[in-house]
Amino acid sequence: MTTTSIFRTVLGADFERLHPQLQRRFSVGLASGEACTGRGVMDRIWHGRAFVKPFLALGATRNILVPRPGRQVPFVIENVPYTDGFGRETVTFVRTFDLPGRPRRFDAQMVLGPKGDRILDYLGTHQHLASDLHLRAEPDGSLLIRSGEHRFREGVVDVRVPELIGATAEVRESFDDAAGLFRIRVRVVNRYFGPLFGYEGSFEASYTDVRACGVRPGLRPVREEARA
Repeated sequence: MTTTSIFRTVLGADFERLHPQLQRRFSVGLASGEACTGRGVMDRIWHGRAFVKPFLALGATRNILVPRPGRQVPFVIENVPYTDGFGRETVTFVRTFDLPGRPRRFDAQMVLGPKGDRILDYLGTHQHLASDLHLRAEPDGSLLIRSGEHRFREGVVDVRVPELIGATAEVRESFDDAAGLFRIRVRVVNRYFGPLFGYEGSFEASYTDVRACGVRPGLRPVREEARA
């Protein structure tokens, strides 16, 4: 177990440049003993051109991306630390969007890379997709997260997702002092086809003692991937 959060480990001294509310939120981990739950509203969930819809629908079968657009969509994000089956500290990033018809989830689990210089982001219920995340504290105290290349892993298969069908995600999270809310904006873009998917909204955060509350059923992935 790290003596600090996986996010502070990667950012190092730059962690102190984050807004104090972001510092607390990204201090969740086994060392702090805290989990964070955000509840709020997505002002909009948007999709790119029509041809991306089948890919979004396919991803939704494993809780990757969100297959339907919407406005003023209530959502919850759960960041809960635990030790996975390979002994690694893991923090969940499970987002549930209360869309008409039935809720949709976008699941991710984050672990510290082997050298402690990056976050590895496993996507979906079966962790078939993985990507390095690059974190940066911005001058305004916000946190910018950019994804690197994606890899697909299943059984003996371990291949890089080609740029033609892959995408880069950019996440910006900040804290609005006037409103007392966290702001989040996500854009997923393909190099050749442009914007594919995204959302933006705001939320309030609450913190719980993970040692007392544990990890609720259904939050952990169905399958875990060892390869980093």
